[in-house]
Amino acid sequence: MAVHTPICDFGWSAPDFALPATDGRTLTLADIRGERGTLIVFICNHCPYVKAVIDRLVRDAHALMEHGVGVAAICSNDPVQYPDDSFDNMVRFAAEHGFRFPYLHDADQQVARAYDAVCTPDFFGFDAELGLQYRGRLDSSGKQPAAPDVRRELFEAMTGVAETGQGPREQTPSMGCSIKWKAA
Repeated sequence: MAVHTPICDFGWSAPDFALPATDGRTLTLADIRGERGTLIVFICNHCPYVKAVIDRLVRDAHALMEHGVGVAAICSNDPVQYPDDSFDNMVRFAAEHGFRFPYLHDADQQVARAYDAVCTPDFFGFDAELGLQYRGRLDSSGKQPAAPDVRRELFEAMTGVAETGQGPREQTPSMGCSIKWKAA
C-alpha cells in the first residue's frame, strides 16, 4: 500500500545516529554531514517505488555531493519479514547501483522512528546547520518510468538549500511503500 510523507517541518533538527554501513564502517550523522547540506534517504532493496527511481536517485545524490551536500541512504525494513532487505542484500544493492554514498542499516528501527520516516523512498533534506528544509519527492514519476524532461525536484531543492540555506516553500510529498516495521 502506498503512503505519502508529511509536509516539511522547516527547521526541525536532524536526530543523530550511529549505524553500520555496507562498507564495514559505523557512521554517525557528523560523518555524513555536508558542508552545505545533508540528505538522508530512507530506502530499501525490494520496494517497487525505490526500484523505479534508484538510478535517478543515485545520479542526483552524486551530483549533490559535488555541491557540498552530504548524502546517506538508510534501510530500516525488517529483514526477517523481508529477506530482500537483509544487510547482505543491501551490500549487493549498493554495489549494483554504484552508490558512492553510505548505505546504512537501521536494524533496530530506532533511527526511522526518530526521523518519523514513513515510506521508501522518504527524503530528508537538511541545511548546513542540520535544520530540515525538504521533505518532498525525487520527481513526479512515482513508480512509473520518468519522462526525459521530468523536473528534478529533489536535486533542485537541495541545490537551492546548498546555495541559500532555504528549501522551497511548495513541496510535493514523496510516495512509496510503508516502512516494514518489526512486530511489537
